[in-house]
Amino acid sequence: MEKLTFYAVSAPEKLDRIGSYLAERLSRDVVRHRSGYVLIAMEALDQLLMACHSQSIKPFVESFLHMVAKLLESGEPKLQVLGTNSFVKFANIEEDTPSYHRRYDFFVSRFSAMCHSCHTDPETRTEIRIAGIRGIQGVVRKTVNDELRATIWEPQHMDKIVPSLLFNMQKTEEVDSRIGPPPSPSATDKEENPAVLAENCFRELLGRATFGNMNNAVRPVFAHLDHHKLWDPNEFAVHCFKIIMYSIQAQYSHHVIQEILGHLDARKKDSPRVRAGIIQVLLEAVAIAAKGSIGPTVLEVFNTLLKHLRLSVEFEANDLQGGSSGSANFNTSSKDNDEKIVQNAIIQTIGFFGSNLPDYQRSEIMMFIMGKVPVFGTSTHTLDISQLGDLGTRRIQIMLLRSLLMVTSGYKAKTIVTALPGSFLDPLLSPSLMEDYELRQLVLEVMHNLMDRHDNRAKLRGIRIIPDVADLKIKREKICRQDTSFMKKNGQQLYRHIYLGCKEEDNVQKNYELLYTSLALITIELANEEVVIDLIRLAIALQDSAIINEDNLPMFHRCGIMALVAAYLNFVSQMIAVPAFCQHVSKVIEIRTMEAPYFLPEHIFRDKCMLPKSLEKHDKNVYFLTNKIAESLGGSGYNVERLSVPYVPQVTDEDRLSRRKSIVDTVSIQVDILPNSIPSDDVVSNTEEITFEALKKAIDTSGMEEQEKEKRRLVIEKFQKAPFEEIAAQCESKANLLHDRLAQILELTIRQPSVSVGSAFTDSTNCGSKQNSRKSPKSKLEFAACW
Repeated sequence: MEKLTFYAVSAPEKLDRIGSYLAERLSRDVVRHRSGYVLIAMEALDQLLMACHSQSIKPFVESFLHMVAKLLESGEPKLQVLGTNSFVKFANIEEDTPSYHRRYDFFVSRFSAMCHSCHTDPETRTEIRIAGIRGIQGVVRKTVNDELRATIWEPQHMDKIVPSLLFNMQKTEEVDSRIGPPPSPSATDKEENPAVLAENCFRELLGRATFGNMNNAVRPVFAHLDHHKLWDPNEFAVHCFKIIMYSIQAQYSHHVIQEILGHLDARKKDSPRVRAGIIQVLLEAVAIAAKGSIGPTVLEVFNTLLKHLRLSVEFEANDLQGGSSGSANFNTSSKDNDEKIVQNAIIQTIGFFGSNLPDYQRSEIMMFIMGKVPVFGTSTHTLDISQLGDLGTRRIQIMLLRSLLMVTSGYKAKTIVTALPGSFLDPLLSPSLMEDYELRQLVLEVMHNLMDRHDNRAKLRGIRIIPDVADLKIKREKICRQDTSFMKKNGQQLYRHIYLGCKEEDNVQKNYELLYTSLALITIELANEEVVIDLIRLAIALQDSAIINEDNLPMFHRCGIMALVAAYLNFVSQMIAVPAFCQHVSKVIEIRTMEAPYFLPEHIFRDKCMLPKSLEKHDKNVYFLTNKIAESLGGSGYNVERLSVPYVPQVTDEDRLSRRKSIVDTVSIQVDILPNSIPSDDVVSNTEEITFEALKKAIDTSGMEEQEKEKRRLVIEKFQKAPFEEIAAQCESKANLLHDRLAQILELTIRQPSVSVGSAFTDSTNCGSKQNSRKSPKSKLEFAACW
């Protein structure tokens, strides 16, 4: 061997003939089963190959690969392993120039077949599989470093290589399901364990993938998981994609995510557990990709997930409608639970993905999800709910709001305008008037995520009377100009939704806790002196509504509102630190503890709390009094004039969408305060006589004219944007005008008893517009007699 090696190195041109001779001898020995001579010939070929690195090695390599192929084709495991070992040695040699004619198709096919060996002897089977994996690893190394490396990434090769590796990786006894990257195998495991060796080869293959061939390496993974039904359970699928995400280059992560989304679309009609398995794999991939470059597919990810969320809700609704009795009900219940698994997986994925996005992208996603939330009576949403029905629509509303809650978690905006722009606030508050306590809870929690910029919400958790607010160590900053402007523009809208939310009949303890937290967060994050006065007015109005009870609320809800008011006034009094105000609040709470404990949150929200039969018999000392509060705040420099004006929420078109009867009935009752609403002479002159039939037609609100809609919109806009003093002045002038006209109607009716009410109204209007000399009643007594 030494002489032969010296001769080959001295005369490289003879290598071709040496290789041909050895190949001829080895072929004859393989056919005649002379294993000893085969071993000698392969040893000679290996040593010559390792010793000679000149350009003349090219023809010799052809003879060498021909002999390796002969060994791999033989049925003897020892010869197959021998040929594989020789090929691995050759693969580790770096050739000076690339080979443009050499192909490895046969070796890919043969090594892949060896990976699936089913030899009866376990040790022999393991040995052959290890040889096949090492052979694939050698082919990958040889072709990737070659200038013609693109050939190995062709689908026909990847469809053999990747499933062969995954087949052996499946045999891992314990699959690591931790969040971090899967551990790299040790050197001893690589040589002895086919699963570990296959995993190492899989990592190496993916690590060498580039932009153009990434998809070819990933798609066979889906085919293997589908064929072997590995999505349910999906531990192995999660393990595979963790390896993929940690092995590829970070800038290619979005390719894998796109492939998972595409496969989810392709399997959208499969069983819920299969879809849930794919979505959980997507979650693991997103969790890793979010730390690096996610790419341009952000909206595509959310759009696909929301589409599958709608499909899941639709399947769930169809199953509920299609279920009958007996075993069918059992199957329907099982499918229903499976669909909930799918929905929870989608929400978790949306939330995790959204919470890892930069702020500017997260704002877009918040708007994107909010645009999908369906609201009864509107068509502004972009999600198809035609097949869902009321139950399915409610379900999709809850799912989308839960997704939004996950996305907004941890979001910190410098100004509240950035977190809650008008285009987002209006649609967000619309579901807060729905007749569903869970929807209202989700809306409030989303608002808390966006409002709480200093992480104070955990300190406010639970509704209670806080003895010393200073112990909470609440963090706050001076209110900036943008936040002040936000409250001037949207404050009334927030107050209104809190006020109406407190008066819902299906409220539970959590609703009152979240409403209390909303008031506290507004106080911490957005309250200047003017906002504090407005919040106190709101609290007093809630107390009055619980006492008067125009909405016929149950006693528990009335006491719950009283407890909410007590908890909030205790909080705000300590926040603004006005001693007289704190003293009044503390005194009322002390009296309630003795005489009316059901007005305090610690008692009313406790199990088996005794409720009063009525609230009318209570002494006024158990209530917070406006005059006492005004007196205490006025002495500290607060402008308390507005405290004397009771808070009344404005009525908007949103109430019509909320399906609240008490609010819908009042939509048509609008106070017209626009300057041009006062009738002119020309209009009054054409007034028709008001009869019973005319009045009946006038109050028929079944059809809403466009002009009335526009008029109502202008009224709402004026209430939202006009200064309070201007609104009060116009309301006062309107009241005076109505008073004068009523006096004129009564005067005409007394003087001319035969005149109908309609003609009297017309005459009085004409008289009022032309400043007629007819006199109104001379005194209040005469006016009362006329009435």
